[in-house]
This record gives sequence, C-alpha cells and structure tokens, in this order.
Amino acid sequence: MTSPLPSPSGVLRTARTYLMDLAERVVATFVVSAAGVAIAAGPAGLFSASMWETAGAAGLAAAGSLLKGVLAKAVGDRNSASAAPGV
Repeated sequence: MTSPLPSPSGVLRTARTYLMDLAERVVATFVVSAAGVAIAAGPAGLFSASMWETAGAAGLAAAGSLLKGVLAKAVGDRNSASAAPGV
C-alpha cells in the first residue's frame, strides 16, 4: 500500500534550499540581462554598449533579483526565494 502523502524529499526545504534557489535566480537574471543588452547593442543596433556597460546593466538586474529574493522570505515560504506563498 502506498501512502497518499508526498515524499519528504519533495516537501523538506532548508536554508540551503533557499540559498540554491536564490543563487540560481540571480545568476539566471544576470545571464539573460547580459544577453539581452548584448543582442540589443550588437545585431539589433538599437544602441551601443561596451562589455563593461553590458556587465553593469546585467549586474543591476541581478542585484534587483537578489533584493527581491531576500525580501520574498518575509512574504512567501521562508526557505524559498519566491514571493508566492506555498512555492
């Protein structure tokens, strides 16, 4: 007979889980932002940006993601970087 309850590995969240979640979100935000600026400044020709300006813009977006993830602890699950409750 199987239990109707979810496995503990799917439910258990720790501070380590939170840090991994937050790090993934910050790194992904940086990479996607840098790619967006590079494409807009390069092939799209919308504006010009040096490598350092691209990294700076991506860094600002990543810092915003980090701040949001830290503030989300007060709103959602304390061990998740999501602001949505129960995620």
